[in-house]
Amino acid sequence: MSDPEPSRMNHEDTEEQTNQKEVKEQRQELNEGEEEHSDFRTQRLNTKKVHMCSHSADCSKLEDCKQHQKTHNDVRDHVCCECGKSFNTAGNLTQHQKVHTGEKPHKCSYCGKSFTQSGHLKIHERIHTGEKPYHCTQCGKSFRCKTGLSRHLLVHSGVKPFTCVQCGKDFQLSSKLKEHMQIHTNVRPYACSLCEKCFVRLDHCKRHQKTHSSKKDHVCCDCGKSFTRADTLQQHQRIHTGEKPYKCSYCDKTFTLSGSLKTHERVHTGEKPYYCPPCEKSFRYLKSLQNHLKKCHTSSQ
Repeated sequence: MSDPEPSRMNHEDTEEQTNQKEVKEQRQELNEGEEEHSDFRTQRLNTKKVHMCSHSADCSKLEDCKQHQKTHNDVRDHVCCECGKSFNTAGNLTQHQKVHTGEKPHKCSYCGKSFTQSGHLKIHERIHTGEKPYHCTQCGKSFRCKTGLSRHLLVHSGVKPFTCVQCGKDFQLSSKLKEHMQIHTNVRPYACSLCEKCFVRLDHCKRHQKTHSSKKDHVCCDCGKSFTRADTLQQHQRIHTGEKPYKCSYCDKTFTLSGSLKTHERVHTGEKPYYCPPCEKSFRYLKSLQNHLKKCHTSSQ
């Protein structure tokens, strides 16, 4: 039995948000694809005569140098007739226009998935080859793309520039802050099509929908209880083994689940992430907020 697709609340708004997210991801992939192509081009032309750019960058061709200098002058005279976005070079405009035309000429030789740019394809194929050329010099962890490494390095730096105005919690990425803010606003745009339970994140909704599936082929050898996923079975088996791998950094109390530890540590930190907008009251637990809303803000009509 195939998993049902989750329905969407506020369809028009969420569809627009999804389109904006796709364009943002494509723009990010465009930048990475250009970097991949630039690395290849540098290797191919490194034996040719070098023209020194007045801004201290090396270009292997005079034309390349002229195009490169435009990035300093911010001359964007190549304009997309579809959306009005402007670019430094005709090549970048051509690549961008594939977003509108849907053209994806670069096809993966492993799975057949298509991409708008060769750089995107190169990054994708690393999923199949296992290649991870970007390495963290601090811990040795490797990544398929430069963006993955950049995000990882924030962990070592400890920098969390994005702060929640409701509870003061800090985040390394703006996307994580945006996701966190949905807790305060109680916005849950992803709804299960079978029981209408709603979720903040799409992956959580899909995971929940598997609980409706009759296929539970992961069976506990101790009690016979079955599960749809192997990791859920693994978590369950800790009940039998007594394993509690998650330890509180404040009081040394241990827990079987990471989520239980996260909830417990709010006792020490004072964090109350669940926010009621009508009365500006915050709660440590989601259940407490739900009880409060039911008791104090249920419409009498």
